[in-house]
Amino acid sequence: MRDASAPITHRRVLKIAVPIVLSNATVPILGAVDTGVVGQMGQAAPIGAVGIGAVILATIYWVFGFLRMGTTGLAAQARGAGDTAETGALLMRGLLLGGAAGLFFIVAQVAILAGAFALSPASPEVEALTRDYLEIRIWGAPATIALYAVTGWLIAVERTRGVFVLQVWMNGLNILLDLWFVLGLGWGVEGVAVATLIAEWTGLALGLWLCRDAFGGNQWRDWARIFDPARLRRMMQVNGDIMIRSVLLTGSFTTFLFVGADLGDVTLAANQVLLQFLEITAFALDGFAFSAEALVGSAVGAKDRYQVRRASVTASQWGVGGAVLLGVTFFVAGPALIDLMATAPDVRVAAREYLIWAALAPVIGVASWMFDGIFIGATWTRAMRTAMIQSVAIYVVALFLLVPTMGNHGLWAALMVLNTARAVTLGLRYPRLEAQVA
Repeated sequence: MRDASAPITHRRVLKIAVPIVLSNATVPILGAVDTGVVGQMGQAAPIGAVGIGAVILATIYWVFGFLRMGTTGLAAQARGAGDTAETGALLMRGLLLGGAAGLFFIVAQVAILAGAFALSPASPEVEALTRDYLEIRIWGAPATIALYAVTGWLIAVERTRGVFVLQVWMNGLNILLDLWFVLGLGWGVEGVAVATLIAEWTGLALGLWLCRDAFGGNQWRDWARIFDPARLRRMMQVNGDIMIRSVLLTGSFTTFLFVGADLGDVTLAANQVLLQFLEITAFALDGFAFSAEALVGSAVGAKDRYQVRRASVTASQWGVGGAVLLGVTFFVAGPALIDLMATAPDVRVAAREYLIWAALAPVIGVASWMFDGIFIGATWTRAMRTAMIQSVAIYVVALFLLVPTMGNHGLWAALMVLNTARAVTLGLRYPRLEAQVA
């Protein structure tokens, strides 16, 4: 494990960031294989069932994304402070929370499935197949949610190569089992679900092995520390703030889609194509934001104000460089990428018209993404929550002012306003964050 007090260099930032970028690149491959494998069955219903089932579970699990971010910030600070016992206890708290949440979903699966289908009704055939899929997949909930804590802990201790290994193992095994169970054994939708279930539980086992340092000695079973009321309250406060912030951010993007839908089918389709560029941006820049989380958190734990600034600046330099590179790439290669994703001539024309916004998005948004990483590492989550509330309020005003007069250009401009507001509201708070480190 890298010494937390080692100098913060560009090489150290890249050692954290690059494995995250590579691991993110494996995520869309799995979705494509899942769809492709069931597509070989020659029927539409299995494709729809796997798609709907995956979305339902992704939505449920997404709520617990705070566990990854909260674990990273708190564990990085404990590591920076040299508190090995608390570093191990934080992982145990995350694992216990993830396991308990997963068990709840297993017990409540009947109600959860009923609610999901009430919100998103499907044909009887698709709904039946989706139930078959979900009734298998739900047994992986404890492993999947606990893996958020494992991933957060590995990032905090700068073992992102472990995150990459974990992602490759889970996605690679899932793909191989997909091919065997569906194409070889003819298990259909159930085969896809069983493949993912096995990948999730073996992934958790591998993740625990990668975190084995946390289980050295007795800190992992120091129940008095693990269930210490003050530490539990701190963990819940941090995670609660992050969850509120994430819900608001997701709601903002959902609003973008809904408003775009009112502008016509072609505009909606064009926006959906261009949003894939933003997804690529998030995958690519996540690594640098995660670097900021780990390094800033460690510096805050060590009470080293200089290193907080050094970590923030060094990680952000790479983030800005990556954002500019992505922006230029989207502007130059955008038309070709649009043609790959859409065949309808009118959608291609519309997407080209609004391409400039997708090219500007990484450059405009990078400051907000990097500040997110900095504030998560410092566990200034209440400030993040407040800044997001302010930013969303500004975004709503921008939607009301810009969309009626500028149409879809106004919608994209409002999204840029949201990211700018996030950067400004967090940036204004950064000097206080740095000043409190002493």
